[in-house]
Amino acid sequence: QVQLVESGGGSVQAGGSLRLSCAASGYSVRSLCIGWFRQAPGKEREGVAVIAYGLGRIYGADSVKGRITISQDNAKNTVSLQMNSLKPEDTAMYYCAATSGAYCNLGADFAYWGQGTQVTVSS
Repeated sequence: QVQLVESGGGSVQAGGSLRLSCAASGYSVRSLCIGWFRQAPGKEREGVAVIAYGLGRIYGADSVKGRITISQDNAKNTVSLQMNSLKPEDTAMYYCAATSGAYCNLGADFAYWGQGTQVTVSS
């Protein structure tokens, strides 16, 4: 059983930065494909980025490309999402999710989900 706990969300002004962290337990992140997703009120969930050993990194929506970086710390068993130049439209609940394997994509069936961390960006 994989357990995921997100942290690092908060309220920032437009142009600011946040670093979200997803701490995994139960499995090593090296054996998982881990993705970050977000969901704003009234909108569908959106894939932000995914990382896995065999996959490398894949970024989702064009709206976030160039402003975010997903990374993995095997020693800490965490996956982080560095978000820069934040915009009000980045406001959402951010979730990390995991599935087993070295390859996946943002459309994969992620079996494990964290509780989410709220990001609020004010103009």
